Amino acid sequence: MVNLLRSDTQSARTMITGLALILGLVGLGGCIAQPSFAPGARDPDAPSAFTQTESGLKYRILRKSDGEKPTVSSRVKVHYVGTLDDGSEFDSSYRRGEPAAFALSGVVPGWTEGLQLVDEGGMIELEIPSALGYGPAGMPGAIPPNATLHFIVELLEIQ
Repeated sequence: MVNLLRSDTQSARTMITGLALILGLVGLGGCIAQPSFAPGARDPDAPSAFTQTESGLKYRILRKSDGEKPTVSSRVKVHYVGTLDDGSEFDSSYRRGEPAAFALSGVVPGWTEGLQLVDEGGMIELEIPSALGYGPAGMPGAIPPNATLHFIVELLEIQ
C-alpha cells in the first residue's frame, strides 16, 4: 500500500490552503456559476396595475427594452416562471437552469398573444385566463381544470 500523504511542512501547508479554498468556495453558497432561480431586475417605474386586452389577457411590462417584438411566426428564447392563483409554482426554466426556446405558434394562446407585447430583452408579467391557457382540461398532474395561469417571462432572444 502506498502512502499518498507527505509529512513535510510545505505539503501540509499546500493541502490546508487548498482545503480552505475549497471550503471557502462552498461557503459562498455556490456563488460561482450557480443558476439563478428568479427573474432578473425590474424597471423601478414598472407599472403595478395590469392592462387587459380584448381577449381577456392581463399583462404588465416589468422591464422595457429597445429590442424588436416577436410575431406569431417567431421562435423565441425565454426564461420564465409559471404559478397558479395560490402562488404554487408549476413550471420554471430558472429551476431547470436553462432558458426554453420554442415557436410562438406552438404554445397556449395567452403566451402567443402576450409575448408579442414585449421587446427582446424585456420582461413581462402575464395573467392568462383559462380560455387562453389549458381550459377545462387543464394539464393533469400540473395544472387544474379552468386554472388562471401567472407567468413572469424574460424575452432573451428572438431567433
